Amino acid sequence: MGLFSGANAAGQLIFLLSIVAIIENGSWRIAALVVTAFALLIIPLLRWPFANSPAEVGVLPYGATAPAVPAAKPEGSMAAATLRVLFSSARYPAFWVLAMTFWICGWSTNGLVQTHFIPAAHDHGMPATTASGLLALIGAFDILGTAFSGWLTDRIRPWLLLAVYYLLRGMSLLFLHTLMGPTVQPMMWIFIVLYGLDWVATVPPTVALCRQYFGPVKATVVFGWVFAFNMVGAGAGSLTAGLSRETTGSYLAAWITAAVLCFAAAASLLLMPRMRQAVESPVIEPVPS
Repeated sequence: MGLFSGANAAGQLIFLLSIVAIIENGSWRIAALVVTAFALLIIPLLRWPFANSPAEVGVLPYGATAPAVPAAKPEGSMAAATLRVLFSSARYPAFWVLAMTFWICGWSTNGLVQTHFIPAAHDHGMPATTASGLLALIGAFDILGTAFSGWLTDRIRPWLLLAVYYLLRGMSLLFLHTLMGPTVQPMMWIFIVLYGLDWVATVPPTVALCRQYFGPVKATVVFGWVFAFNMVGAGAGSLTAGLSRETTGSYLAAWITAAVLCFAAAASLLLMPRMRQAVESPVIEPVPS
């Protein structure tokens, strides 16, 4: 899961510099068409014969000692089954902690930094090409951080990892405004490294907690709803930061707001061990080697 999530950062690293260069030397329309073309090229890959479960290829689930019980086919339409999972999961506080922390994750990453880092740096006199290079570098460190986060998730309690991730992210955002300038200062490099390692590192432990609290059968759909909150948070963060910039002429309030939200997310995760699970028996987890 860490490597899979790191692919998101790899795309950021590869595409960001290219897209900015196209915009600088051509137009944003050409850049949008390039992204569209790559999106269309992905569609044929979806017909690749991927297996839906380990049993289909004759192997056991990772870390398991016995075959998993096959999930019963949902009654009615898939849409109705997905909504039933939402309604049943929403009765547990653990779902709302995961959903709201991932909402904050989207707010503080895609919504705020990925959308507004370049214009914020431009406000301080930094060229767009330099700022985009820093943002791409965040993606490079995120590949390492997310892969390492997947390794840690198998060995450390996921809720504790998430609390540390959000705490570190909040601390880095709290000081970002003071690091902005026309040139890249040494402390900005520290922010790039720490924030990059933490960018999507929240995904593996969040997926693990969905399995732990809601079981392997419902976990996929539960994480789908949790991820939907991430996208809504990204939209809210992007809009709020833009309005703050237009109103005050600065991104300072946006950075501080995101930092406070990250601190709140870290605090809420400390309550997870006391929350009841939706599954009666514990989920089999990989045994550390």
